Amino acid sequence: MSRFIWLLVLLSALGSSPMPAKAADIDVDLELVLAVDVSWSMDMDEQDLQRQGYVAALKHPDVIRAISSGLHGKIALTYMEWAGPGYQTVLMPWTVIDSAEAAHAFADGLASAPISRFRATSISSALQFAAPMFDGNGFQGMRRVIDISGDGPNNMGEPVAGARDAVVGRGIVINGLPIMIKEASGFYSIDNLDVYYEQCVVGGPGSFIIAVQDLQTISEAIRRKLVLEIVGPQPAEPEVTYASETSVAQATPVDCLIGEKLFQRWMQ
Repeated sequence: MSRFIWLLVLLSALGSSPMPAKAADIDVDLELVLAVDVSWSMDMDEQDLQRQGYVAALKHPDVIRAISSGLHGKIALTYMEWAGPGYQTVLMPWTVIDSAEAAHAFADGLASAPISRFRATSISSALQFAAPMFDGNGFQGMRRVIDISGDGPNNMGEPVAGARDAVVGRGIVINGLPIMIKEASGFYSIDNLDVYYEQCVVGGPGSFIIAVQDLQTISEAIRRKLVLEIVGPQPAEPEVTYASETSVAQATPVDCLIGEKLFQRWMQ
């Protein structure tokens, strides 16, 4: 190759625009999906107090301190609502929470969103919707967690235990907030929802539940759960709060298809 041609090639290469670099994912201590039940079995006053509980928890100094105590001092957070198989929607998209201001802004956005109610309870569909939300979200978390609340067992969609196992197999932890305010009645509720959540819904290293029996304490329960999730598994056993003194080890194994069976019985 002559010097002239070589020089043209070199100048052409130097003058060409480089390919834009792909933005690196943001490092965070935790990627957290708040998956909240808005099925018809939750009355509007319960729905309102549940929403207020999340808003208050996100603004609480304990939660903000937990966020700032992490290695990166930030988490990635999104909030979704779910009911039956056909209803899952994201109310608040993935957002970096790295300060009190960011936490308050997220909470204010959530407070201003309308509250919806839809039929049926499909925990499995909620998990199947939430799990892919971590893919390509722009964050690289040290942990990935789905925080799922609900007031009844799975009664539609795929069986919940299989959906749980598939999500945990992806390296995602599932924690639960069983809401046990009403007495069990109809096809949508059971007495031992806390044990059902422990045996059929939650999973992964350090997973836990906190049961809610009183609407007046739902805000405190949500706050405690968020702090535990943000801080991460500790050397001691994770905190688990049940509605009764019966531990899971002592409890009779739960039928993870109990919700589907109750629904079929009600339909007949």
